[in-house]
This record gives sequence, structure tokens and C-alpha cells, in this order.
Amino acid sequence: MYFSNRSKFLLKIISTVVFAFLYIPLLVILVNSFNTSKTFAWPPAGFTTSWWGKAIENDGVRAALLTSVKAGLGAMSISLLLGSMVAFAVARYQFFGREAISLLVVLPIALPGIITGIALNSAFRTTLEPLGIPFGLLTVIIGHATFCIVVVYNNVLARLKRVGKNLEEASADLGAGNWQTFRYVTFPSIRSALAAGALLAFALSFDEIVVTTFTSGAGIQTLPQWIFDNLFRPNQAPIINVVAAMLIALFALPVWLSQRLSEGAGSGRI
Repeated sequence: MYFSNRSKFLLKIISTVVFAFLYIPLLVILVNSFNTSKTFAWPPAGFTTSWWGKAIENDGVRAALLTSVKAGLGAMSISLLLGSMVAFAVARYQFFGREAISLLVVLPIALPGIITGIALNSAFRTTLEPLGIPFGLLTVIIGHATFCIVVVYNNVLARLKRVGKNLEEASADLGAGNWQTFRYVTFPSIRSALAAGALLAFALSFDEIVVTTFTSGAGIQTLPQWIFDNLFRPNQAPIINVVAAMLIALFALPVWLSQRLSEGAGSGRI
């Protein structure tokens, strides 16, 4: 497609405005984490690294961070298992309801978080609580897994469709069993997609707050919840800025790694 110089210039202006709208607020948070002021003041009154030390020493921050990591790893594990299994079924087999299953898997991430949260809260109250399983870390992990499955499913499904079945059929023709074919042919072809999906699932879980609010119990607080609960408390602004800056970095790293893995797989490096 050919663009005139005028169109290219207009696209550059629009792109600059969009990126500025998205990333300048994040930059402000990062700069404010070194602000000597105890409020969300701008411009900064001075610069200090003392708030970073206080944030690291804060027991509430460390407990919330550990909870977020546990929830992220749990949701990632469930999503990796279920998402890849569903992707294999949809990509490799023909059966009644195949398209409906694809829609049902993708639907949770398309629904508003509050709808998903209310539905899960009601489901847990009617199914898990009568069995003696209270709201807690387990319910948070299950809640996060409902929408984290999507990213694993999409990554693995796209890779399976791209790879095709020719290599697997050739392996079977040469006498390899199902396990040997999966180990030596299928898994090397999709492992970067699995890794990318797992990293994205962890990032989605780590950053989630709406569904977490409806599925967590007393004493369970993730890092996003800690930020929200302490946002309007006196003298907490500097620590919140530090924690938010940490959250941005922790959220951006898995996304960057997943992108690199996808690019490497697309260029033939598996």
C-alpha cells in the first residue's frame, strides 16, 4: 500500500499523540517514585531513593507481592495445561461443537471484568463453600485462570495451524508413537508459543484487580489491591508510586519476553 508524504506525516503525528497519551502518565509515576514530596505533587520538589527502600521494607507490600506471584504462577499453570489441551483438540480434530468451544474459551476475556467477577463469586458460593472450601488464594487462582486460558489457547492454536500436520504424519509413518511424535516433533514446534502464552497469562493475572476483588477472601490481598486500598491514605503516596513503578516493570517484562519469543519463532528460531 502506498502512502503519500502527507499521509505519512499525519500517521506519525497520530502515532506520537497516542504513544504520548499512553506512556507519559507511566513516566510521571516513575519520576514521582523518586519525589521527595509526600503527595502526588508535580513537578517534583526534589529527588530521593529513600521511598524505594521503605517500600521494599513494607510488610504489606511484600505480602501482597508474594500473593500476586503465587496467584500468577497458579493461574499460569492451569492456563498452560487447559489452554494447550483445548488448542490441540480444536486444531487437530473435527467434532460437533468445535466452533462453539472456541467461542466459549475466548468469551471470558471479552466480558467486562465485573461481570466475570460476579459470576465467579456466585458460582463459588454455591459450589465450593458447601464443600468447606472458603474464598482465598485458590478461588483467586481459579478466577484468574478463566481469562488467562485465552492467551495460551490463542498462541498455541495459531502455532499449530502454522506448523500443520505434515511433520506429525511423517513421524507416524516412520513408526514413531504418539508420545515420541509429541516429544520430538510437536513440542519443539510449539514450545516458544507455550512460553509466550505462559508469560502473558502470568502478566494478566499479576495485574488483575476486578475479578480478584470478587474472588478473594479475608486476609488475601494482591499487589494491585494493596495499591487501591492505600491510594487515599495519608503519607502513602510515595510508597504507592514506588509500588506502581515496580508493577509496571514486572508487567512489562513478561510481555516483552513473550513478544521476543513470538518473533524468534516466526523467524525460524525455535
